Amino acid sequence: MLKVDSVGKTYKKGGWFSSEKQEVLKSVSFECKNGECLGIIGESGSGKSTLGRLLLGIEKPDSGMVSLDGKIVEDRKVRLGSISAVFQDYKSSINPFYTVEDAILEPMQILNKSRRENKVKVVQLLNQVGLPTSYRNKYPHELSGGEVQRVCIARAISTEPKCIILDEAISSLDVSVQTQVLELLKELRRIYHMSYIFITHDIQAAAYICDRLIIFRDGQIEEIVGIEQLKDVQSVYAKKLLQSLITF
Repeated sequence: MLKVDSVGKTYKKGGWFSSEKQEVLKSVSFECKNGECLGIIGESGSGKSTLGRLLLGIEKPDSGMVSLDGKIVEDRKVRLGSISAVFQDYKSSINPFYTVEDAILEPMQILNKSRRENKVKVVQLLNQVGLPTSYRNKYPHELSGGEVQRVCIARAISTEPKCIILDEAISSLDVSVQTQVLELLKELRRIYHMSYIFITHDIQAAAYICDRLIIFRDGQIEEIVGIEQLKDVQSVYAKKLLQSLITF
């Protein structure tokens, strides 16, 4: 279980020599259950991506704690192989000098298996994300955006993590490809029984894949609601946000 307990985060405002600070996250607390897809939705600048970086251990909170199965994710040993990510900018997510096989193999080095075993798994992963085995030797620039994102997903699941952070993972893709990737993510979650944190501004995508939704506002949780109860959100802000996103 991924647990966020009273997490706060501030950044310096106005340059290195400024003493002024901006509070980006304010005492955020929630839990993502094993096998659950938990959505985080909010306006631009609400703190969603900052929260995503804290979940990945890329940054440390100023207060509070992020833990996985009771162990703090700031410890590299805790998150290594157990938490992975798929980002919005798939173009910069893979080393352009790596083949598809190299990119997927990179995180698998922690598995302590032979290179031959790992290469066999690469073939299996490509099949699971709907790419031909022949793509092993291709480079990112030879693939479409949707294909590169599928490689990123294959890499993310290669260590069979407990949780994947999906930060606007479909927003840069064509609409037709978005649906295909969402279907793929649903199927992979069923196969591997892993959890997703689905950070997005797309309410339709969230409703399609998520079990629960956190509505984020100004660095704090406005409301947490089950997908089936989306139309019954309580706060005025949540109602306005959902209405504007659906209309947009």
